[in-house]
Amino acid sequence: QVQLVESGGGLVQAGGSLRLSCAASGRSFSSYVMGWFRQAPGKEREFVAHIRWSDGSTNSADSVKGRFTISRDNAKKTVYLQMIRLKPEDTAVYYCAAATKVVAGTALREYDYWGQGTQVTVSS
Repeated sequence: QVQLVESGGGLVQAGGSLRLSCAASGRSFSSYVMGWFRQAPGKEREFVAHIRWSDGSTNSADSVKGRFTISRDNAKKTVYLQMIRLKPEDTAVYYCAAATKVVAGTALREYDYWGQGTQVTVSS
């Protein structure tokens, strides 16, 4: 079993920054892909970014490229999402997810475990 706990959300003004953390526990993650997704009110959950735990390769959605950076700390079993130049449209609940496979894409169905989510609110 895998447990994912997000933290770091909050209220920030447009143009500000936040760093989200996802602490993972329960199993070895060396062959996993870890992802961040978000869901705004009234909208479907969408892919934000993911990272392959084994080699650190990353991918991110076009809407956040150049502003959001995903990274991991192997020793702490923690995945981060550094967000800069935040916009009101980034307001959403952000979820951490784990895909128990070496390669995973951007679809929600590819991810097997999910955290409880953390709220990010960006005021204009």
